[in-house]
Amino acid sequence: MSQESTVPGELGEPAVRAAEIAEPGAVTIVVPTFNESANIRELLHRITESVPTRLPCEVVFVDDSTDDTPEVISEAARDCPFPVTVLHREEPVGGLGGAVVEGMRRASSDWIVVMDGDLQHPPSLVPELVGTGERAHAGLVVASRYIKGGSREGLAGGYRIAVSRGATWLTKGLFPRRLRGISDPMSGFFAIRRSAVTAEALKPLGYKILLELAVRSRPPTVTEVPFVFQDRFAGESKSTAREGFRFLRHLLGLRTASPVARMLVFGLIGATGFLPNLVGLWALTKSGMHYVPAEILANQLGVAWNFLLIEHLLFRDRRMHRNWWDRAGRFALLANADLVLRIPLIALFVHKFGMGAVSATAFALVMTFVLRFVGTEALVYLPRRKGSRTAARRAV
Repeated sequence: MSQESTVPGELGEPAVRAAEIAEPGAVTIVVPTFNESANIRELLHRITESVPTRLPCEVVFVDDSTDDTPEVISEAARDCPFPVTVLHREEPVGGLGGAVVEGMRRASSDWIVVMDGDLQHPPSLVPELVGTGERAHAGLVVASRYIKGGSREGLAGGYRIAVSRGATWLTKGLFPRRLRGISDPMSGFFAIRRSAVTAEALKPLGYKILLELAVRSRPPTVTEVPFVFQDRFAGESKSTAREGFRFLRHLLGLRTASPVARMLVFGLIGATGFLPNLVGLWALTKSGMHYVPAEILANQLGVAWNFLLIEHLLFRDRRMHRNWWDRAGRFALLANADLVLRIPLIALFVHKFGMGAVSATAFALVMTFVLRFVGTEALVYLPRRKGSRTAARRAV
């Protein structure tokens, strides 16, 4: 749920009615915010100084704050010569990336510039981003810290620099074609043509929205401008270990968008299930249980392990179609059916087709793996029904 605020007004009223402005700006600046009240006035002041003299604009704040940031935006907007809209989201779906997508939906201009609200992205660069895009006929212009003239000096401490650089290498290694020509895929400062992106195609998770845009709907022409990453004006960084894990999950989700990639990851997760299986078998037989029932019970540990990893790493965005217990039950049936089906297949290959035991076993493993993957995707994690409110309410 979300709610617009308007200036002036009482609690619950919209803070700025941007729709009343007859002439939309040439650029919409989208600023996602979370508890950035101490930075708002300075940010709007710098935008006022830098942008309107060269480029008409509007500013759209998409706010997930728990402090007084929306009220501060409303007050500061009164002194701005351009329209300012604040959209406060009661539920921060998709994190910062989700906020950016919501802002893109509200944009009325040909160009959308995305920037942070902490002034580490200099507003003075907005006209250059748009101007470069127009001159190059580009659909996406990235402000990069890693080309000549750019710098990451605003990153506090060697740890954050190492993490940022490592994340950049990782993403470029995983998406060499999609990220060709983008030296700084971790940048949160960029300009994109509104016609070059379909917000509905995006599935943001966390704060790296540029990566999402480049991988899912990269415009054909991309260019860059250098920028110096500034020190935070006020407040504390929102980068946390939790956000780091969300980024890794998002990265995996992007990388497994194709069926072949999903099957590969499905197989790797399945291989890790041997560890709890073997540990459980060892513990059960050590306690005196016969190896046959011990194997059956130990196999369930591997099934549970695989289900949890697949739930959180591979099919996270497809969990809304069924309840948790339904998904778990179907997955367990498919996983155990693999054991029942494999032995008859091996016997068939050996006796009917004259294959050796080893080759028959290997072929049966491949066949049952493919069947298990197809069954899991089709019967457990059917694609999310578009527009299904009922499914959304049942999400776990």
